[in-house]
Amino acid sequence: MSGYIELSNGVRIPSIGFGTWQTPDGKTAEHAVSFALRNGYSHIDAAAIYGNEKGVGAGIRASGVPRERIFVTSKVWNTERGYETTRKAFRKTLSDLGLDYLDLYLIHWPANRKQFGNADEINLETWMAMTDLYKEGKIRAIGVSNFLPHHLEPLMETSVKPMVDQIEYHPGCLQDETVRFCQKNRIAVEAWSPLGQGRVLGDPELARIAAHYGKSTAQLCIRVALQNSVIPLPKSVTESRIRENIDVYDFEISAEDMAEIRAMGDFGGSGLNPDEVDF
Repeated sequence: MSGYIELSNGVRIPSIGFGTWQTPDGKTAEHAVSFALRNGYSHIDAAAIYGNEKGVGAGIRASGVPRERIFVTSKVWNTERGYETTRKAFRKTLSDLGLDYLDLYLIHWPANRKQFGNADEINLETWMAMTDLYKEGKIRAIGVSNFLPHHLEPLMETSVKPMVDQIEYHPGCLQDETVRFCQKNRIAVEAWSPLGQGRVLGDPELARIAAHYGKSTAQLCIRVALQNSVIPLPKSVTESRIRENIDVYDFEISAEDMAEIRAMGDFGGSGLNPDEVDF
């Protein structure tokens, strides 16, 4: 079973989550989520843009696990930025999931200056909607995704500071500057693509290190996140891999091996730069 990380507002978030990106809606999403919840996970990471929140919600109900024992995250998509549109998007997400509240709601991507001259203003307006939903008790915690330090800084001046930043994070893409900023400011870091969307799993050095512990490369990648106080969000629709991805609490990567992983440099990343994306 997973442990927990305490957010800045005292809410506890499970230290491993189950990702649902690219999981087809309907029975596939329902079965994957239900199976995960019945096999050790208690944290489901969803998003409106994934197009599968109805299936995810069905999986939550089918699992038989009481709602209060499940930590559910969703995200507002880029086309819904702004105060009223964010609130409307939130209502649709709740309806699609079939839930009365969310445990965590995130801004999926920051507005950037490449697209918007008033990017900071747009992010703040969206954040004000998130803040009001939080104060109204409809969300237990709020945060962001893909925000770099310069995107976060304006939000740090508001009445409710971000509690989470979900970023791409895996061996070859450790984003040390953003992680340091977040941890200094009590912002929990989550890792999307903790397995590098499969890109890093064939790396021979990682495979060699993993074999030393009798673990798979995927398990090693998840453990890297955990030992750096980052919350990994692995996804799979394969039952054996869903189980494997949470079986990571019976070993610890040595300081020497962790240093070797850190020294690998950049590889396997998605190439998505929050300041350059145009979606």
